[in-house]
Amino acid sequence: MSPTILIEKGYRFFFFSREETRMHIHVNCGNGEAKFWLEPEIELEKNYRLSITELSQIESIIRKHHNELKNSWKQHFKC
Repeated sequence: MSPTILIEKGYRFFFFSREETRMHIHVNCGNGEAKFWLEPEIELEKNYRLSITELSQIESIIRKHHNELKNSWKQHFKC
């Protein structure tokens, strides 16, 4: 299961239910996908086909919704 947490500017932000325990978020759109760490700080972990411009826009969205994403992680994974 991969619950969608947020959709903004054509990007879908979601978790995979069975994955590593370090807090992170997956993002995809028509052009590709990426994975960002949410802790200890926001950082790109993987990128597949997204441009620097797209990654910057995604990181900006993550920063804007950082607390919401972390709270959703904690709720989903029962932390």
